[in-house]
Amino acid sequence: MAQRDYVSRGRAPQNKNKRKPQTKSRQSPRNTGPARPPVPWMRLVVVLLLASGLGYFLWSINGASRTQADAPASITQAPQQEELPELPEEEWEYIKTLPGYEVEVEVEELEQSDKRYLLQCASFRTRAQADEMKAKIAFQGLEAQIRLSSGTSGDWFRVILGPFDSKRDAERAKHTLRKVNISDCQIWYWNL
Repeated sequence: MAQRDYVSRGRAPQNKNKRKPQTKSRQSPRNTGPARPPVPWMRLVVVLLLASGLGYFLWSINGASRTQADAPASITQAPQQEELPELPEEEWEYIKTLPGYEVEVEVEELEQSDKRYLLQCASFRTRAQADEMKAKIAFQGLEAQIRLSSGTSGDWFRVILGPFDSKRDAERAKHTLRKVNISDCQIWYWNL
């Protein structure tokens, strides 16, 4: 499609029912000459008045500032400052009592559970995927095992860690693996 130039096309035709301009004979003659500037000496008088007013204002301020500056100097010399009493040295009692103070806390020993824990991190259909996960775990300094589980849905290769004597040890290993984005590990009782 060709582009149209709407700018150079011009304006649309005007309405024909407009009122016609009056003829020249009815118009009164007007002064069409250039406008005269105001009288130049009037401008000069206004500028001189403003300049003299500004000068008088500055002269009156100059004299007032000297008298005000001299007055505070005589006032500051009249009163004498009272001497402040010497601050007493602060003595803290807790500094002396803390070194000899001991808090005795009764710590209950953790009961050793007869249950052992395992940490299962993944379960795969192929042995190669399980070996890959075992290698990632080995890079973290943990030893993983691969156990074969056979069920109704087929064979599964489980990647497990353990046995752990306490749940806290299993949680510690779980947090170590979470740092390398192995976060699907679950803690179970060891019942293999």
